[in-house]
Amino acid sequence: MIHFIRLDHILLSIPEGQTTNARAFYTDVMGLAEIPGNHPSGAIWFDIGDIQLHLREEIAGPLSLRHSAFEVANLDEARQELAEKGVPISYSTDIDGRQRFFIRDPFGNRIEFLQYDK
Repeated sequence: MIHFIRLDHILLSIPEGQTTNARAFYTDVMGLAEIPGNHPSGAIWFDIGDIQLHLREEIAGPLSLRHSAFEVANLDEARQELAEKGVPISYSTDIDGRQRFFIRDPFGNRIEFLQYDK
């Protein structure tokens, strides 16, 4: 059984060319603190409560990269359990300090599983 710890972050898609407008909305209107850094695929990250909100430009298509990310206690065990159940697993860019992989549910929703490096 996969041991979930918490919801870690949510990635929302924004239209191409709208990063500046998104940054202004989420900092000036929503009052969120941006997390500095060179994040994967030009994403911008914000602290929101005890999780993070990630925003990234995306061309609309049938399978979005939007996703929720769940921290798990043992990433290898989660990967093995899902693979044994026939769930296809995919990978993305590396993020310092985190190991991760992705699945899609039967409805096309993308889900990230991650574990922080210790």
